Amino acid sequence: MSIASDLTLNGSATDVWIFQISGNLTQAAATNVILTGGALAKNVFWQIGGGAGAAIGTTAHFEGIIITGSAVTLGTGASANGRFFTGTNVTLDGNTVTRPGS
Repeated sequence: MSIASDLTLNGSATDVWIFQISGNLTQAAATNVILTGGALAKNVFWQIGGGAGAAIGTTAHFEGIIITGSAVTLGTGASANGRFFTGTNVTLDGNTVTRPGS
């Protein structure tokens, strides 16, 4: 799955999004996952089945919880409001990662 431009998830604080991706997740550089209407990052789940895992592009902003057996890589200056559960590693390069509120 590719996030090639800004992606907006609009919903309330009790809404839940579950993305089940059989392949990899790639978010383009300088794009944003945006939550509106009270939506919360702790309610957005990205289950990734691909061998390469997730790659968040340079200066991109990501929201949600990634669950993958593969790697998670954040490009230089990327940020995230979320958590990463991976079977291998998380690679960071000048990033800010904030754990979503409970």
